[in-house]
Amino acid sequence: MTFFLTFLVTGLVVGCIYALTATGLVVTYMTSGIFNFAHGAIGMIAAFIYWQFAIGWGWPVPVALFATLFVAAPLMGAVIERLLIRPIRGASVDLAIVITLALLLLLIGVANVIWKGTAVRIVPPFFAGHSVRISTLSVTYHQIVVVVVAIAVAVALKLLFSQTRIGIAMRGVVDDPDLAAMAGASPARVQQLSWALGASLAGLAGILLAPLVNLDILTLTLLVINGYAAALVGRLRSLPLTAAGAIALGLMVNAAKIYGPDAGRIWHPLAGFIRDNQSVIPMAFLFVMLVTLPSARLRSGSLIGPPAPRAAGLRSSVAWGAALVVVVAVAAPHLSSSNVVTSSKALIFALTLLSLVLLTGYGGQVSLCQLTFVGLGSYAMGTWGGGSLLSVLAAVALSAAAGAAVALPTLRLRGLYLALATFAFASAADLVFFNRVFGAGGSLDVPRLHLPGVSFKSGEAYLVLLAVVFVACSVLVLAIRRGRYGRQLAALNDSPAACATLGVNINITKLAVFAVSAGMAGFAGALFGGLRGQVGPNDFVALASLTMLLLLRVGGINTVTGALFGGVVLASFPTLQEHVPSNWPLSYLLTGIAAVSIGRDPNGIGGRIADAAERLRARRSGPPVNPAAATALDYEEVRLVGV
Repeated sequence: MTFFLTFLVTGLVVGCIYALTATGLVVTYMTSGIFNFAHGAIGMIAAFIYWQFAIGWGWPVPVALFATLFVAAPLMGAVIERLLIRPIRGASVDLAIVITLALLLLLIGVANVIWKGTAVRIVPPFFAGHSVRISTLSVTYHQIVVVVVAIAVAVALKLLFSQTRIGIAMRGVVDDPDLAAMAGASPARVQQLSWALGASLAGLAGILLAPLVNLDILTLTLLVINGYAAALVGRLRSLPLTAAGAIALGLMVNAAKIYGPDAGRIWHPLAGFIRDNQSVIPMAFLFVMLVTLPSARLRSGSLIGPPAPRAAGLRSSVAWGAALVVVVAVAAPHLSSSNVVTSSKALIFALTLLSLVLLTGYGGQVSLCQLTFVGLGSYAMGTWGGGSLLSVLAAVALSAAAGAAVALPTLRLRGLYLALATFAFASAADLVFFNRVFGAGGSLDVPRLHLPGVSFKSGEAYLVLLAVVFVACSVLVLAIRRGRYGRQLAALNDSPAACATLGVNINITKLAVFAVSAGMAGFAGALFGGLRGQVGPNDFVALASLTMLLLLRVGGINTVTGALFGGVVLASFPTLQEHVPSNWPLSYLLTGIAAVSIGRDPNGIGGRIADAAERLRARRSGPPVNPAAATALDYEEVRLVGV
């Protein structure tokens, strides 16, 4: 009985924290139509601000709570809405995803700068040392506070949205902003208020969660993100269903504790697996909700922003690729060993980003798990074939199969829902696969590719090989873009509904592009493992996939130049990190800042370069011909030859 009560109380407490997180997320989505991926990071920042007030500066707890939840957190939410969200109102879903993902990384970087991640910080629970007994169970005051606060917030939100003018205005703004404005409401102010309220709820969840875990930046951010699954239960609309989903999720996380070693032989193996993988349950729950709820529909086409740059022709792409290989071959013998390694990483990362150009840039399928496929490729390279071509084929095949497995249940998902599904898959792979295969802090030896009669043991030779591979894959990707399948991908990106109307098999098209893209990422993983010699779970964390996607967005999501740019920048981060304090995570800070500032340009830096090249080509070809004059000239030529 005691064990069951412990499970019930703990699950209820966790579920209430998830409910606070999810309701704040739903509030911002209901009023702005934007899913805030940075919601967990906002809660983390608020928890650290509370620690600074209450512990760092010794403020009384009530004062610290008031300053955090009613001043700092809402001010942070209002500033985010004004500077980042309001300018992209009415833009594409993909742009909103990029901006909020960039904000997520930026807030993590800012937290590391202000509060060094290596320091140990503890937030004491409310009314520490006090508890009440329920039967044989001791329930702490902090657990009671969590439940009472969650109920109070639910009642307050119900009254806000049904009984107050501002609450009704919040509900009306997202449905019809113009009509709400005609009724006297200010859509901009209402959305700003909702983001302030959402930030306060995120901060409240972070503060209540902090005493239950170490005040760690990444841990707290990811634990608050677990509330995303509960928000999907309510389909980002219904607060009661969201709360119910949060409670169910909290109970599920603690369900394995019921099945102890003496629970029976039948249940014991399953119980052991669930008990050892409790942390992955929220992500698995999120994935299941995404693929089972009817939450995605085919959308009609809409032209937002400038068109994609024209793909280079075969002759041009081969010429520029050959030039890159020649430059690398000439420069390789003169580079230091560290620069050879950095250049090799740049080409491998560029190859990984090239797989995203095909999937996201051409096909419009958002993937936040590309580095997971890279990890699978490294695993296959180190496990089968001993570094031969068979190892590379195994890496490509395993990653392609994983890509197809991810695509199959998500074929009807798109945009936000697909991004959430792939992120859930990446997070689950971190916890269930990589941490188990490599071991926590462990590693796997990966041999370098060897071919009969050719040696790539030297760093210079391997660098030239990587240049050849990147150029070959770039030429292939550009050829796909110019071909019939590339036109299908472009049409799929623009309007899936129109593609279906014209008879294009959308499911086969999406499945194929996912498999090919994942296979290319697995190829990059095989090369990455050979370069490093050893790989571990920290090489393929889910957050790094976000960094890669955002860097590609800055460089140019639909250009080979953007992939090369992103690879070079990503490989340069460790070198740049040596010249700044260790608590300045440049990969998060610079990527977040760049994506927020430049990421609104759909074609990025690579697109600007392509536009400049087009203008130069047009200038060299002479002034444009007058269409009327050209028609008259053609008529005269036809008349003279007697046709």
